[in-house]
Amino acid sequence: MVLEPLSGGDQDQSEYHDMLRRFVGAAVLSLPVLLLAMGEHLPGIRDIPRSISVWVQLILSSPVVLWAGWPFFSRAWKSILSRNLNMFTLIAVGVGSAYSFSIFAVLVPGFLPASHHVAVYFEAAAVITALALLGQVLELRARTQTGTAIRLLMGQAARTARVLRGETEIDVTIESVQVGDLIRVRPGEKIPVDGTITEGQSNVDEAMITGEPVPQEKKQGDRLTGGTLNQTGSFVMKATRVGRDTVLARIIQMVQNAQRSRAPIQKLADTVSGYFVPAVILIALVTFAIWFVWGPEPRLSYAFMNAVAVLIIACPCALGLATPISIMVAVGTGARSGVLIKNAEALEKMEKIDTLVVDKTGTLTQGRPAVTAFQITPGLDADEILKLAASLESSSEHPLSRAICDYAQARQISLSTPEDVQSITGGGIRGRVDNHHILLGNAKLMKANSIGGQDSAHLDANISGTLVYVAIDGTLAGVLALNDPIKESTPAAIKNLQSAGLKIVMMTGDNQQTAQNVAARLEISEFFASTNPQGKHDRLLELKRSGRHVAMTGDGINDSPALAAADVGIAMGNGSDIAIESAAITLVKGDLRGIARAIKLSKRTMQNIRQNLFFAFVYNALGVPIAAGVLFPWNGTLLNPMIASLAMSLSSVSVILNAVRLRRLHL
Repeated sequence: MVLEPLSGGDQDQSEYHDMLRRFVGAAVLSLPVLLLAMGEHLPGIRDIPRSISVWVQLILSSPVVLWAGWPFFSRAWKSILSRNLNMFTLIAVGVGSAYSFSIFAVLVPGFLPASHHVAVYFEAAAVITALALLGQVLELRARTQTGTAIRLLMGQAARTARVLRGETEIDVTIESVQVGDLIRVRPGEKIPVDGTITEGQSNVDEAMITGEPVPQEKKQGDRLTGGTLNQTGSFVMKATRVGRDTVLARIIQMVQNAQRSRAPIQKLADTVSGYFVPAVILIALVTFAIWFVWGPEPRLSYAFMNAVAVLIIACPCALGLATPISIMVAVGTGARSGVLIKNAEALEKMEKIDTLVVDKTGTLTQGRPAVTAFQITPGLDADEILKLAASLESSSEHPLSRAICDYAQARQISLSTPEDVQSITGGGIRGRVDNHHILLGNAKLMKANSIGGQDSAHLDANISGTLVYVAIDGTLAGVLALNDPIKESTPAAIKNLQSAGLKIVMMTGDNQQTAQNVAARLEISEFFASTNPQGKHDRLLELKRSGRHVAMTGDGINDSPALAAADVGIAMGNGSDIAIESAAITLVKGDLRGIARAIKLSKRTMQNIRQNLFFAFVYNALGVPIAAGVLFPWNGTLLNPMIASLAMSLSSVSVILNAVRLRRLHL
């Protein structure tokens, strides 16, 4: 199967590793710079002469700013050229001003007014750079993980096919298969491409496409989907779709497109920065002009120092912490409650969700068949019939067989060893147990063996689901009904979500009758049955185009395109790896009640981030006019470097303490 490369996967991996190296280097070098800057308060370090301390800070912070922080300066320059000022512009201006002024203060201290100490801000420049890099590492890590879903999907495809060439069969690569080729598929093999059966019959596991656990009977003329698993019989198929045209290839393409089209998160900090950056620069220029024209001598020195002080005080130390610290605490809080968050974007969007699309199998239901009813012909012993049926089924790995054996085990029935077992493709199974001839299977198998008739119609009149009839020594003895039971937690979870104002929409690959029964039991008014992966994807996009904010929850490969296309994809922790990788949130316990927890966590986290941004910007808004010297005409006060450092530290501490409150959030 030839597909385009992963959407940005290699590039994202390379950028992630580059940013990780820069962050590690920045963190290692920033720590001693920070300790030296706090030297007056720390035993041992305060004994280091200030003249030596500032030079060590310069040496250690230079690679942090000039090497580790270079991507921010590059992006800031691009934002200036495009007139789209953002967070990177603010970081570059703040870090650049703090670093440049500090070098100037070390190299040319005599230029500053004599009443001031040599004020350096190397620790601010280094720490802000390290924090900003941490945010980039977390974001890029989440982005590279999206490519894992594509790689897992590609792993579902067969690598080779056994093509018939005249009287011989040859193995060829999947890329060599042409439309019209005849292909032999044996039991246990993956179906290589889309096609139709021309000879033979079998049971095929199509859970990858339908999400349903029960294998489907396939006979001559029936359609097959590449990547699904042949189970019991051998058959010959004719290839009708190959390469990019197969269903699996289209699923992969849908996931790629959805991940590419997802808009980047619009951080509030970027929006505010668009106005804040030019305002700060304008205030700095006005400050320089006022001090240069009307300030005391030496005018140029005062003008330069106060203009740079404005840029330094606007340095986004708390701003750099505002979002990542809340996200990190929230992710940890969610993980303790079984809600795994992949990225910050999911937390931001989750609070706006008003529509939840749910898959049926494995999400609302347990995802595996179970015996829900057992009826016998009057006058017979139910335990004896179940013992004979389960003993015969114990030799089979079919999902229905396992369900019958589990049912017998739950009723503490000991089984016997079957003999002469014969699997009947598309029908059932026969054999001998305790000297009885046993036949188990569907109604068609019973009819073919002249078993049942009116007795069959009377026996299964009041039960529904997948019916397995039991015949003993040529006489109909009973029938087992198998269904996919609804999870115990599902009804309460659905009611809670509906009470919270969410519209619930069920989409399933199962048939109309089964879907209607489940929807009725759960009081879900809108549902779609017999929906394939393309259909789920398209209907979800229709909901989004109608103005709804849509979350999708599912557990199967067939759900992955819709999970990737949703505003927020939510995977069940007991589902497929592909679904988990396609989703932004994973519910570890596979319980829909986790969605309510995720919504609560999202709302509280975004509220916390907005509070942090408020603290950060208020600090800057109050500090800038003081740095500009508005108090000087009244009391001769200019911004003391120590007070500026203390204020900056308090601003960061307030952001950290506010974010830590999320640890106490009860989900």
